[in-house]
Amino acid sequence: MSEKEQIAEVDVAASKPGRLKKTVVMVGMMGAGKTAVGRALAARLQVPFLDSDHEIEAAANRTIPEIFARDGEAFFRLKERQVIARLLTEECGVLSTGGGAFLAAENRETITRNGASIWLQADLDVLWNRVRYRDTRPLLQTADPRATLAQLYEARVPLYAKADLAVVSDGKASIEEMVDRVLEALRSRPDVLES
Repeated sequence: MSEKEQIAEVDVAASKPGRLKKTVVMVGMMGAGKTAVGRALAARLQVPFLDSDHEIEAAANRTIPEIFARDGEAFFRLKERQVIARLLTEECGVLSTGGGAFLAAENRETITRNGASIWLQADLDVLWNRVRYRDTRPLLQTADPRATLAQLYEARVPLYAKADLAVVSDGKASIEEMVDRVLEALRSRPDVLES
């Protein structure tokens, strides 16, 4: 190995924040940044990134809105539980979940047993600014999507508060700054992230 290759290898090792021992599961409302922050976190930790919604779509060969329209939310939630359980046992990485995934007690128990949950905690205004122009959110296909989002927020926040860790997603921090915040939170959990 040349000196240049040795230096490059040291740089990569120095930039890696630690070894992940359990899957980190990103939870929170739609628009909180679970996918964007989760993908960047996985890259920083040099581990696989998985997205439960993407996995459900791939297995069903349909989009989430199509699944909701054809089979209903109850069917979707069943498939979501099955996919999350499978992903948590396959390999250690970063898993982004849909906004409703953490609401089910069974999912929370599976996540706690096999990983560590991180709630990206964003306030209602931040969330609305991020989702208002997207038509890919089946639960917001209502006459008053802002009011629907507010109702979902009020109902879900107490359950998200049960996550292992919480990180504020204020809408001002860059994705890389959010990754720094998540890593800081994970440092309190040596059972999840080994320094």
